[in-house]
Amino acid sequence: MDQKIHQGRNVKRFREMLGIKQEALAYELGEDWNQKKISLLEQKETIDTPLLEQISEVLHIPAEAFKNFDEEQAVNFISNSFDNGAIGYQKNDGCTFHPIEKIIQLHEEKIALYERMLKEKDEMMARLEKLLNKQ
Repeated sequence: MDQKIHQGRNVKRFREMLGIKQEALAYELGEDWNQKKISLLEQKETIDTPLLEQISEVLHIPAEAFKNFDEEQAVNFISNSFDNGAIGYQKNDGCTFHPIEKIIQLHEEKIALYERMLKEKDEMMARLEKLLNKQ
């Protein structure tokens, strides 16, 4: 059974990870937008590509992330890849990578993503502060 990616929910997840309120996203998207429209947008299963690209520019997240991120698959990958720390013996002669190196690589990628998200949040805060100072 093919599960469809819920693009609106993904917009919401990434927006929340960046610590950006619906009102701030609405402001960045332009005067046609408000908090209510963002709320409705985040409920849509599919979003038009031009709008996704605009949101992508505002949040500094690739549009493909909104189109392809599947939380259920991510949770399944994590739960099937990592255990509770119990030690067991498993013979695996066909391993083509060192598991510790893969974990370190995933950890480094996660750190890089968090650092980028923090930088984006700081930039958004600076823009909002500049906006507030103009008023």
